[in-house]
Amino acid sequence: MSATRLRSMPWLGVAVVAAMLLSACGQKHEDLREWMAQQRASMHPRIKPIEPPKPFVPAAYDPSIGTDPFSAAKLEIGARQEVQQLNPLLQAELARPKQPLEAYPLDQIQMVGSVKVGGKDYALLKAGNLLYRAHVGEYAGQHFGKITKITESEVDLRELVQDATGDWVERTATLQLQESTQ
Repeated sequence: MSATRLRSMPWLGVAVVAAMLLSACGQKHEDLREWMAQQRASMHPRIKPIEPPKPFVPAAYDPSIGTDPFSAAKLEIGARQEVQQLNPLLQAELARPKQPLEAYPLDQIQMVGSVKVGGKDYALLKAGNLLYRAHVGEYAGQHFGKITKITESEVDLRELVQDATGDWVERTATLQLQESTQ
């Protein structure tokens, strides 16, 4: 035998042993495959039949009979019905006159200071290029934000917002004192 053949012999032995082991693995799972085949054969799925579609019956529309669905009168009726179904808190907010700070979104209003006049705390709020003096009970922001507390460093507000289900809920918001960098 040549030297090259002797060197390849150990690898040949390893290959034969590996082939035998792999063939043994395939036979070990034969009982599992038989059980799976029996289970597939014994299963009878219950499929509910799909209901036939309901027949479509078109409705005739006669514009002379009812009100125009796009008329201003129809929109007013819908708005009145919506207001009647509103949360009592929201109804009270809609009934009062708007205040100047309600024209600005809350993220565009900055607290720049606070003062005490006659024992009453006021917050100095900057919106746009204007400076406003606001006290507890006044409104700020576009979500019916009522000022509930004023400290030297912040203003707390109670807002009314719609949640994911469409219900009106209260949430709190805070305006922090914006320190000047000048």
